[in-house]
Amino acid sequence: MESRTFKYDVKELGLTTAKIVKTIGYTPEDVPASVIDIIESTLKESLSLASVKAEYHIYRHFTIDTESASVAIGNIIFNTRKIILSQLKGASGAVLFLATAGPEIGISSKKQMASGDLLEGYITDVVGSEIVEAAVDLMQETLAREAGAEGLNITNRFSPGYCGWDVAEQHKLFSLIPDNYCGIKLTESALMNPVKSVSGLIGLGREARYRPYSCSRCDSKNCIYRNKK
Repeated sequence: MESRTFKYDVKELGLTTAKIVKTIGYTPEDVPASVIDIIESTLKESLSLASVKAEYHIYRHFTIDTESASVAIGNIIFNTRKIILSQLKGASGAVLFLATAGPEIGISSKKQMASGDLLEGYITDVVGSEIVEAAVDLMQETLAREAGAEGLNITNRFSPGYCGWDVAEQHKLFSLIPDNYCGIKLTESALMNPVKSVSGLIGLGREARYRPYSCSRCDSKNCIYRNKK
């Protein structure tokens, strides 16, 4: 197994007020000034709150079973279902990844909501999610460059809980990374702690291809990857 770890400064992630405004559903023309103020203060606070880490682990022995819509890393079988399987076509290896914004932002959001500051808590929650997704974007860019140097391609990334992939399979994924650098733990119900964390799988191989998410084939309306470019 080949591994790489990363630690990012929030300033590296390219988060902007405009990005958060779009994520929470406003347009630049209709966003209230009070919301802008909260976003800007939250982004500033995140510079000291977040402890952003990411990692990936490459597994060269990877097989795809189209009949059962599953993939296997060694003797661990993941029932990814058909949507994800179709996107992994051509992969001969797998990359498991983890990333976290650290515990502080999730804790801050909960405290704000508990004290009645619901909007502030919500925006802090959104900023936490954007931080960890931006970290994975940077990690994936590094992976793509390093794979390209070997003449390999990568697929898009996929996480348990999306595209029909049962979130309970987080336990299988974490069994392959027992002492993860990101320090993420799982609950019995397969939720991650810190909550602002992500995990998943990326296909790797000479015949692998990076394709947009197949949102038209998925009925999950609240997916964080819906229509993501």
